[in-house]
Amino acid sequence: MLELTLIQKIAISIIPILFAITVHEVAHGWVANQLGDPTARMLGRLTLNPIKHIDPIGTILVPGVLLLLGGFVFGWARPVPITWQNLKHPRRDVALVAIAGPMANLIMACFWALMLRISLSLHPEPINFAFALFTMSQIGIIINIVLMVLNLIPFPPLDGSRVVSSLLPPKVAYHYDRIESYGFFILILLLATGVLAMIMEPFVNFFVSLLMGG
Repeated sequence: MLELTLIQKIAISIIPILFAITVHEVAHGWVANQLGDPTARMLGRLTLNPIKHIDPIGTILVPGVLLLLGGFVFGWARPVPITWQNLKHPRRDVALVAIAGPMANLIMACFWALMLRISLSLHPEPINFAFALFTMSQIGIIINIVLMVLNLIPFPPLDGSRVVSSLLPPKVAYHYDRIESYGFFILILLLATGVLAMIMEPFVNFFVSLLMGG
């Protein structure tokens, strides 16, 4: 199989990375809207237009640098604004809104798994449309599974922590949520030391292997 150039890798990666991040955020806003909070809809954030969700650092710089380094690629978009007080059943609905993002990534990964099988049926050869679709599908599966697993980690400010917080007694949840003030910096430290990759790798490998057919 032909080895892609760096420019080709970036070009093929743009679509699956942008939509993995975008669909994740739209899912949060869409579920929140269904549960009584129209904030994201009123601000025009319930759209699949990536421009509305791009964060210069999280959507462009971080994934780009990690892609160049050939490392653990992930990123983030501008968070969809949620007014938690508008939710009809706040403690339950916070968990439902939070889990919507990772579940959207799982659905996207399944979509790319279907595209992968279609590309294989077209007999991909360097370098044709089927080969581009084959490579894009692999990236789509990996980035969506990485985002799903990452966000399910029960550590503030990740989505998994919202689910855990909704299940904890209010007083315990209050102290647990306070970790969020330092959470981003701790996650960067875990990423830089390789601990985050070690935690995620078994789960990522399991789902990627499952969707790619072993």
